[in-house]
Amino acid sequence: MTYPAAIFDLDGTLADTLRDLADATNWGLAELGQPTHPVQAYRLMVGEGRNVLCQRALPSDRQDLTPRLEELMTRYYGEHCFDFTAPYPGIEELLKALQAANIRMAVLSNKPQPFVDLTIEKLFGAFRFDAVCGEGAGIARKPDPAGALAIAEKLDLPPATIAYVGDTWIDMETAVKAGMFAIGVTWGFRDRRELEDSGAQAIVDTPADLARLLLGGR
Repeated sequence: MTYPAAIFDLDGTLADTLRDLADATNWGLAELGQPTHPVQAYRLMVGEGRNVLCQRALPSDRQDLTPRLEELMTRYYGEHCFDFTAPYPGIEELLKALQAANIRMAVLSNKPQPFVDLTIEKLFGAFRFDAVCGEGAGIARKPDPAGALAIAEKLDLPPATIAYVGDTWIDMETAVKAGMFAIGVTWGFRDRRELEDSGAQAIVDTPADLARLLLGGR
C-alpha cells in the first residue's frame, strides 16, 4: 500500500539535534552546580518535551530545580540550536522524492513550537509541509494522538491512510493510538528493540529505505 501523506517526528528523525540539546542542558546544569551528562546519555532523556528532559537530567533529590533548569537550557538553546544540528544524511533527498511524488508531508514534535518553526525554516525551508506542530500549538504532547489526528483532519485524510515516521516509542505509540501506519527509523535516538516493542509496523535503517517504502511503485 502507498500512502498519500506522511507525518514526521523532527528530532532524531529528520534532524540530528542531540549534541545541541545536550550542550544546552549541560550548560544549565553547570550553572546550577549540578552534575552534567555525556552527550550520548541524552538519547534516553529527550523526546517527551523540555520539562521531562530537565527532570531526567537533574538528580532525584533536586527536582525542585526543574523550572530553573528549563529556563536556562531554553535560553542557551535559543542561541546555540544550530551549532551542530543538521539533517540526517539522505533526509533532503527523501523529502525531495516525496514532494515530487505529491506525497503530502507534515511534522509533529514535542519540541516547543518556536524551535520547530525555526528548525523547519532553516534546515527544510525548500520543502512544503502542510502542517508543522510542536509543543504549545494547543494540543497535547505525544504520545497523546490528538496532534496526529488534528493533522489528519487538516489534510482531510483518514488516519489509516497516513504513514507516521519516528525514532522512539513515543512516536510508535502515537501512531498506533491514532490508527496510522507506524514506521520506525533506526538512525535516531533509540534502538530497533524499542521500536519493535512499541508497535512499529515497519522499521527502516536508512532514508533511502524509507523512500522506497513510502513511494511503493511510484
